[in-house]
Amino acid sequence: MKNSGMALNVPIISVRYARRYLRFVQKHGINGTIVLENADIDPAILDNPEGFLSIKQVSQILRHGNRLLNDETTGFRFGQELDLHGHGLFGFALLRQKNYRHLVNMVVQYLRVSLPLMDMEIKANGEEISIQLHDNWEFGDLKPTIAGIYMGSIYSLASLVSKRFTFEFDFPCPGKSLQWQQLAKGGTMRFDQPQNRVLMPLVGRQMRDDDASMANYLAAARSQEQLKCNDSLKVVTQVRHQIMTSPGRSSSLERVAEQLGMSSRSVRRHLNLAGYGFSTIRNQVRETFATRFLQDTDMPLEKIAEHIGYSDQASFSKAYRSWTGKTPGEVRRAHRQ
Repeated sequence: MKNSGMALNVPIISVRYARRYLRFVQKHGINGTIVLENADIDPAILDNPEGFLSIKQVSQILRHGNRLLNDETTGFRFGQELDLHGHGLFGFALLRQKNYRHLVNMVVQYLRVSLPLMDMEIKANGEEISIQLHDNWEFGDLKPTIAGIYMGSIYSLASLVSKRFTFEFDFPCPGKSLQWQQLAKGGTMRFDQPQNRVLMPLVGRQMRDDDASMANYLAAARSQEQLKCNDSLKVVTQVRHQIMTSPGRSSSLERVAEQLGMSSRSVRRHLNLAGYGFSTIRNQVRETFATRFLQDTDMPLEKIAEHIGYSDQASFSKAYRSWTGKTPGEVRRAHRQ
C-alpha cells in the first residue's frame, strides 16, 4: 500500500538522523548549513533533540546532500555510520541474541519504527534469510540512496553476528563497481536485480556469552559515546527508542530502565537533568504511532488503543484528545476528506 501525499508532511523521523547526516556531509567537506538552505529547512528545527522531521523534509535534505556530495555510494556509507553509537544499546541486545531469525526480526522491527522510510519484508529460504525493501513512499530518484542507507545500516548491525552478505539493488551500478565491492567486508554487491534486498546465511557466528567480555565491550563503546554527547541527552534518546520498540503496556519506566541496564531512579534523574519527563516522552511516541495508524491505515480504534497501551477505546480516545485537542475519529475523518 502506497502512502498518501498528506502523510509526507507528518513529522515521524527523529531529527537526530538529520543531524548525523549533516555531520556526515561535513566530514566530506560540505557545509551542513548549505544543505539545509538548499532544502529550504530552518536550521533551528534541528536544535530540539526530541524533534521530528517529515518524509518530505528528509527527502529534501538527502536530495540536496546527494547533489553536493556527487558520490553514489554515500547512502550506503552513511547507513554504515548508523552503528552502535547511532543505535544506542540496541546493538548490544543483538550480541546476546542466540536465535538468528529472532535477531533479524529485531533488526527489521527496530529500523521499521525508528527510520520509517522504507518497509521491509523478511523471508527464510533454505539456508538464507532475505530482507527485502519496499518503497512505499515512491522516492523516485532518491530510491537508490534510501536503499543504500538501509543496506548499510543493516550491515552495520547484523555484521555483529554474520560474516557474509549479498546486497541486491534494482538499479544499474552507478560509478565504479570496485568502489561498491569495497564498501562491506564479506559482502557481494549485485545490480540490475528484480528487487532491493539483503541476503544473509541463516546461521550467524557464535555469540558473546561471557559476561566479562560483554562488560568490557560495553564499557569501551560507552566510553567512546561519552566523548561525543551528553550522558543525559543520550539517555533521553535511548528511552525514546525503547518506547518506540514497544509502545504498549510494557513501556513502563521500570521495563525501559531494565532494558537499558539502569535503575529506574537513574533513568529518571537523567531525564530530569535533560529537562524531560518519562510520561511526556511516552505520550509523544504514542501520539505519533496513533496518528500514523489513524491516517495511514484502517486499523480499528480498539486495536490502535491496544497497540499503544490502553485497555479500551474510551481511554485511548480521552488520552488522544488531551494530546492533540481532537478525537481519533475527527483526525481519521479529516484525513480522508
